[in-house]
Amino acid sequence: MATSSVAASSRDRSERLPLTLVALGIVFGDIGTSPLYSLREAFAPGHRLAVSPESVLGVLSLIVWSLVLVVSVKYAVFALRADRDGEGGILILTSLVTPLRSQPTGARRMLVLLGLFGTALLVGDGMITPSITVLSAVEGVAVVAPHLEAAVVPLTLVVLVVLFAAQRRGTTSVGRVFGPVMLVWFATLAVLGLLAIVSEPRVLTALDPRHAVAFFVDEGLRAFMVLGSVFLAVTGGEALYADIGHVGKWSARAGWFAVALPALLLNYLGQGALVLSDPGAVVNPFFRLAPAWALAPLVGLATLAAIVASQALISGVFSLTMQAVRLGYLPRLKVDHTSATTFGQVYVGTVNWLLLSACLLLVVAFGTSSDLAAAYGVAVTATMLITSLLLAVVAREVWRWSVPVVAATVGVFVLIDAAFLAANLTKVLHGGWFPLVVAALVFTVMTTWRRGRTELRSRLGRRGLAIDRFVENLRADPPVRVPGTAVVMHGMRGVVPPALLANLRYNHVLHETVVMLTVETAEEPRVLRAERVRVTEYGDGFFQVDLRFGFMERADVPRALADLVHPRLRLDPAVTTFVLGSEHVVVGEQPAVNGTSDGAAPARSMPSWRKRLFVTLTRNATNAGYYFSLPPDRVIEVGVPVEL
Repeated sequence: MATSSVAASSRDRSERLPLTLVALGIVFGDIGTSPLYSLREAFAPGHRLAVSPESVLGVLSLIVWSLVLVVSVKYAVFALRADRDGEGGILILTSLVTPLRSQPTGARRMLVLLGLFGTALLVGDGMITPSITVLSAVEGVAVVAPHLEAAVVPLTLVVLVVLFAAQRRGTTSVGRVFGPVMLVWFATLAVLGLLAIVSEPRVLTALDPRHAVAFFVDEGLRAFMVLGSVFLAVTGGEALYADIGHVGKWSARAGWFAVALPALLLNYLGQGALVLSDPGAVVNPFFRLAPAWALAPLVGLATLAAIVASQALISGVFSLTMQAVRLGYLPRLKVDHTSATTFGQVYVGTVNWLLLSACLLLVVAFGTSSDLAAAYGVAVTATMLITSLLLAVVAREVWRWSVPVVAATVGVFVLIDAAFLAANLTKVLHGGWFPLVVAALVFTVMTTWRRGRTELRSRLGRRGLAIDRFVENLRADPPVRVPGTAVVMHGMRGVVPPALLANLRYNHVLHETVVMLTVETAEEPRVLRAERVRVTEYGDGFFQVDLRFGFMERADVPRALADLVHPRLRLDPAVTTFVLGSEHVVVGEQPAVNGTSDGAAPARSMPSWRKRLFVTLTRNATNAGYYFSLPPDRVIEVGVPVEL
């Protein structure tokens, strides 16, 4: 027994190291490229901050302790505890507070809305991060060859187009090189920083937090403005929590504490040492760290690291979109699974091209990473603050911490995030409005879709016919039954699908076996196979089948039905007819919704503009047959008009 336990432990350790290498590429790509611009932006001309030893040490101290408190303590220590079946992220955190698929009211509803807005903010961040990361890396070309400065923007556009065009191929093959590339990158960061520190060791005094305090005392408002640039050093830190499902907690923490954090600290301190000895280097301290012969290779490596960082962020937006669709907050979108073995590697074409268009627009509009940095940070700080607020609720209600303990721990994170957000709000007029507008649009779409589906279900439910009553009526006046099995999909269990009634009304026949199928997305990322299927038999060949999938799972209906085991029901997808109700939604004049099918309180009808938006979203949603992986040659669609 002991030998078996030791062997299992040995296997766990052997798997952890490769996953730690993978974590360097998947989790730390974004924060790993922040040295390209963070310290430089703290001393941007707009801050009017003198490049003195006191200010350099003060800014460095702020960066160091931000990395320690925000990323190391908040995310690596506390947030990683708030997982659900090994998955993390703001939607997971929200689901720990209140069920996302219910109809919460009062304070619970506000928590859900906070979580949804945080999700929307990440989409805005997904547009700026690739732009600023790739642009700042390519700007190294101008350091190597100043006469090529005019080529920076065109080269950046080319890199972005190639990056987004390659998304369709997935990250399975490219992912194998992500970790090694970032390992080389972090090693380079550490070596460059260490060489500079050796020549100017007094920079190590920046580890003393009193320099940060003195900086605020001496500089006052200027120090507060600089805080918005200091925050750039921790952008990407939320990935430590959001991406644990790919690598696990142990590997995420090991990658951060053993590789990423030491390399970042050494590089920032090295940049500070360089600026202390040569204040003029503050215009681009990262590339000035390298000797002349190493500049060209460093630009190439930085560009590769920027691509990795952007790739991780883009993939994260794809996964987030898929989760929102599964949980009922976005209409069905075409989601291509790019890996046969690793779930979560997906491609969403609509989102991909929208992100590319936004990135190209941002690069052309702002032109330099310094100008783009003026718009960067608002969305990320707001997301981090929302995470802290939700984390406080989880600590109090799930972990059962006392109020004083929550205030002394998570409360500190709330104050830090609030300070960062306040400092970044000064960027709103300089481009920071862009991610907020994007977030507002995404939030509006998500809440409109959710509310519209609730109202639509309510209208269908009020005119629905209970299955047992339907079967009883058929016994009194039986229709013609034809051989075969029909699976009729519907979103409400226990109610006869309108498509089935319409088919019976028009064709006057029914199959020998009729399965009314409801597919539900659970609050959990994955559902155990034993808990996936539930069958209710009504007699006379009528069955209700309920399928449950986790919101991180692919809703492969034919495969799930093929695995179904029941003494009187066997479903072979190859010879089964799938009947779908194609809802044709139109805007009506009814003033209010009387109630919802799940017993929620009555709600006001949506405004006309939201109804029109919902109708547009409905008509552009991906076909349900594709979404549920149904065989196209076995699908029949029946039109069902619904007035909203």
